[in-house]
Amino acid sequence: MTQNSAESGASLRSARWFRKNDLPGFIHRSTLAMDGWTRDDLMQRPVVGILNTWSDLNPCNLSLRTLAVKVREGVLAAGGIPLEVPLMSISENLIKPTSFPFRNLLAMEAEETIRSYPLDAVVLLSGCDKTQPALLMGAASANVPVIVLNSGPATPRSMSGGELATANGVWKFVDQMRAGALPDKAFETFERNVMGSPGHCAEMGTASSMSIVTEALGLALSRSSLVPSTDARRGQLARQVGQRAVELALAGGPTPKDILDDHAFDNAISLLCAIGGSTNVIIHLLALAGRVGVPLQLGRFDEIARRVPLIANVQPAGEHLTERLMMAGGVPALFKELSPLLHLDARTVEGRTIGEIADAAEITDDEIIRPRHRPVRPGESLIVVKGSLAPDGAVIKAAAADPALFQHKGRAVVFEDVQSLADRIDDPALGIDENSILVLRNVGPRGAAMPEWGMLPIPRRLMARGIRDMVRISDARMSGTAYGTAVLHVSPEAAAGGPLALVRTGDMIELDVAGRRLDLLVDEEEMQRRRAAWAARDEVHVRGYRKLYNSHVEQAHKGCDFDFLRGANPGNLPEGLFDGWVGGW
Repeated sequence: MTQNSAESGASLRSARWFRKNDLPGFIHRSTLAMDGWTRDDLMQRPVVGILNTWSDLNPCNLSLRTLAVKVREGVLAAGGIPLEVPLMSISENLIKPTSFPFRNLLAMEAEETIRSYPLDAVVLLSGCDKTQPALLMGAASANVPVIVLNSGPATPRSMSGGELATANGVWKFVDQMRAGALPDKAFETFERNVMGSPGHCAEMGTASSMSIVTEALGLALSRSSLVPSTDARRGQLARQVGQRAVELALAGGPTPKDILDDHAFDNAISLLCAIGGSTNVIIHLLALAGRVGVPLQLGRFDEIARRVPLIANVQPAGEHLTERLMMAGGVPALFKELSPLLHLDARTVEGRTIGEIADAAEITDDEIIRPRHRPVRPGESLIVVKGSLAPDGAVIKAAAADPALFQHKGRAVVFEDVQSLADRIDDPALGIDENSILVLRNVGPRGAAMPEWGMLPIPRRLMARGIRDMVRISDARMSGTAYGTAVLHVSPEAAAGGPLALVRTGDMIELDVAGRRLDLLVDEEEMQRRRAAWAARDEVHVRGYRKLYNSHVEQAHKGCDFDFLRGANPGNLPEGLFDGWVGGW
């Protein structure tokens, strides 16, 4: 045990549990004796919680079982006590009806776990899409020193025609199937080859986007976000994370709220734009900002996107996978190229500022990390539009859309829900042509817990003619690996009575990206008649978590968190409260 550890013991959060010579102290210490910890250990060492979202149901997070062992080694080497805690694991591909509502449930579990137990610092082990923002949200509210380690990108197999064995490749493959360009046997071959290793998506889907953004926020070690899950360097990082967690515990910080200020969020948004990242990250950052009291608005994403070019040449906006981005210098190299556009004084959990990390970085491949004057593609990588159809805003992943559709007026074809879309999209009687605008509603936060259904399928007969993109509008989300001119997160949603609920097939809709407008071209008198006739759908969730969710979830432009979880929280149990109370004996 180091002298520093002994001297700082009285200020450790866990001291309230373990360092009192009374009945509660006796009960708390003797409880962990069954884990092999002695009275001296608990009276002297800092406690580090390892919050692990490993699960057999979640292949994106499979490597976390091994990484937790390495984190534990790092904590022990630094003189701390590692306590691993299993948390809910949200499997993006398997959980139904959609993973999204369970982000808030895991965030609540993480917050209450951190607040309620004797943890001086916390390591967050995450990977798949929703596990990352959920743990961040919970840890931000609990406000104990925290450091993040993700599972790492998978290593896809290469296939004929390029690196198609990715989630982005799945969408391309499905489009080819719908167009009749591939034999049925190709589907079986693709399925056998599509998963190469454990780990999250290796392109700039939501998981990789969130990992990079977490590093940009300052909550992860530099260069940690892109190391593949199968790379030995990820285990080395895990040991370093464990060691750093002990240092954070002994120092008492910085805590999430010391790091997550408006500068940190600006930097995170800048990196999101530079990598052509997932639009889902917009929702997660809005929710995280709400947890720490930063007044982040949807419009800020558009402001930053106008000045930050797309410089990471990574799928789906570019050509390559995330491992190439790591080899080109990773997030520190992105910081270096973007330095004039960042807040370089922003703090990080490793003790250096963003500016210090950028100064020490090197860009080793300027085809992967492009200079700002030579972006991967011109214009903004994401766009926020408002108008009569989206009074509180909607978003477009411009980096994955067809600019030819950025100024478009067309006839709406409306689908009430995803089942009617699946049943009718290929019906010739609907009269859908390439100029039509497909509208899907009742799939927002309250309508259907906001699944990733925003990339509406194009009718087969149009695909067969070579049509690969159309304007599509919904209150749903879209996978970060998907592409197309999809207007997403329309707010307010249809289920809340937003204007999207009042659109009828045959109405004209106008999208004007340059003017940042999305308008329903129906006169106000007619809209008032429709509003008077509109009635909300019957509530189908009458019990349990989904009842709670639908009763308290906020709209997309606020991040879809629960209304009762926004704003500053005390973080810890009030001093003295329940310190003398012991249950269970």
